[in-house]
Amino acid sequence: MKTGRFKSLLPLVMASALLMMGGCASGPDVRVEYDSSTRFTQYRTFGFVKPLGTDRDGYQSILSQRLVAATKRELEARGMRYAGSHPQLLVNFNTAVADKVQIRTVPSTMIGIGVGSGRFGGYYDYRVGMYGAWPLYQDQTLANPYREGTLNIDIIDAARKQLVWEGVVTDVVTQKMLDNLQASINAAVKAAFAKYPVEPLAKPR
Repeated sequence: MKTGRFKSLLPLVMASALLMMGGCASGPDVRVEYDSSTRFTQYRTFGFVKPLGTDRDGYQSILSQRLVAATKRELEARGMRYAGSHPQLLVNFNTAVADKVQIRTVPSTMIGIGVGSGRFGGYYDYRVGMYGAWPLYQDQTLANPYREGTLNIDIIDAARKQLVWEGVVTDVVTQKMLDNLQASINAAVKAAFAKYPVEPLAKPR
């Protein structure tokens, strides 16, 4: 590839690298595990574990309240009914935040082949004041610190006291998410239940 052409492509290369560094911003990573022998359509009622894994010091946290509301919408849309006592399914939540660093190696430009001094002091004297040398390139390592949040949603068969479905949602925590926490929680819960074995009968409200 000619150097001039490579130079013209460099901004695209850098932009692609930056997009990859923030790749999680395109959407959360969602993983689910469930008992394939379980017939999920048999369940008609659900409730929540007390205390929830996201509760604090004996009271229901704001985070728990928002997770409960979002989960109710998803399960009710699938024809289930909330039951305060003796539900067939119990739901629990857990969250974690971890500090991480993403490493990427990208090309960077260096101002190029050396320029001599004096009228005849160097082979490239004729370029002085006229135009720059062809650039040289070397790899540059970039470190991108970020915070990664994980939400676990557990669904338990209350009679058997056995986990039958687990949804795990992982995403980069951004300031925009924190500023719009309810919308972020709704999106995470919706992404998890998109992989639930029972399809919604109606669009969640």
